Amino acid sequence: MPKMKTKSSCKKRFKVTATGRIKAGQAGKRHGMIKRHKKFIRDARGTTVLSKADEQIIKPMMPYAR
Repeated sequence: MPKMKTKSSCKKRFKVTATGRIKAGQAGKRHGMIKRHKKFIRDARGTTVLSKADEQIIKPMMPYAR
């Protein structure tokens, strides 16, 4: 059986944590930050863990991520 391929877009955008959750960059920070409130900018620093529903979409595209 040949190896399964990991979706290239997923390996660039997501990492898997030690507990198996999917970690991704925070959305909504590319432009237009002047109109965002300060609390959003503070909360959107760094990365975030995806919800269970979003994980179910991403995990099949990353067959060897643990």
